[in-house]
Amino acid sequence: MPVRIPDDLPAARQLEDENIFVMTKERAYHQDIRELRIAVLNLMPTKIVTETQILRLLANTPLQTDIRFIRMATHDAKNTPTEHLDAFYEPLDEVLHEKFDGLVITGAPVETLEFEEVDYWPELVRLMDWSTTNVWSTMHICWGAQAGLYHHYGIGKRPLASKMFGLFHHDALDLREPLLRGFDEVFLAPHSRHTEVSSEDVRRERALKLLATSPEAGVYLAASRDGRRVFVTGHPEYDRLTLKAEYDRDTGNGVPIGIPANYFPGDDPSRPPVMTWRAHAHLLYANWLNYCVYQETPYDLGALGGGQAQEILV
Repeated sequence: MPVRIPDDLPAARQLEDENIFVMTKERAYHQDIRELRIAVLNLMPTKIVTETQILRLLANTPLQTDIRFIRMATHDAKNTPTEHLDAFYEPLDEVLHEKFDGLVITGAPVETLEFEEVDYWPELVRLMDWSTTNVWSTMHICWGAQAGLYHHYGIGKRPLASKMFGLFHHDALDLREPLLRGFDEVFLAPHSRHTEVSSEDVRRERALKLLATSPEAGVYLAASRDGRRVFVTGHPEYDRLTLKAEYDRDTGNGVPIGIPANYFPGDDPSRPPVMTWRAHAHLLYANWLNYCVYQETPYDLGALGGGQAQEILV
């Protein structure tokens, strides 16, 4: 089934070219179905690119999803045209009265700052608090995962000696977990970050389950035991050339950066990278939508309140 998106969203053309099923609002109105309502808080500077990346993964399930993009009113997005934001994004205040089956909070290039130093931190805290009663399950990505772990569980981040940058092998710790159903025992996923969270800190928090780790990149996937919060410290949504674009940007600006690990064949930036992580990225999002959202969310979203969800059964 398709993702339902605004008719003129630039991502629509790209997704259709990739043979991914998208549906305009006009067509969706003629279907008698209770679609999943998914909100996306897109904090990435390359918002239009990120829209396509996230929608590609949300679309690859049998479930129809209605997508709404949210932006921080307290932050001035410098890399996205104002016309695009005005046309396709809603300020947080305009959705606080609504309820959603799912929410995606993306990463952001602010990880070297303390959380409280980020200009939109109070607004993000407001969103995360709102999500506990108005959203059934939230997926936090990269810095968004660090922010969620810090706000909800007091788990801090720590700086790395050098940027965690490239493709890394990860171990699925318990393949019986719904979020890991269908995963290989070892899988690849991209990372691009300067900070990390400690696996020991995650394991000490009784409300959380550590689901996948990497010998090199550390924590990759964790979730609350009730499935209401999912934390992904990497970027499974990245395209084939996203890491290359970041590498070219930094080298072009004279910023010290290593060649992304396990990415270019032979570590040769002149050779095109091979796509080796997309299948697991699709599977992660499909499992989240199915087991954490669709199988658990109330049919009547008006019934969604502050009570605790039951733990997802294996």
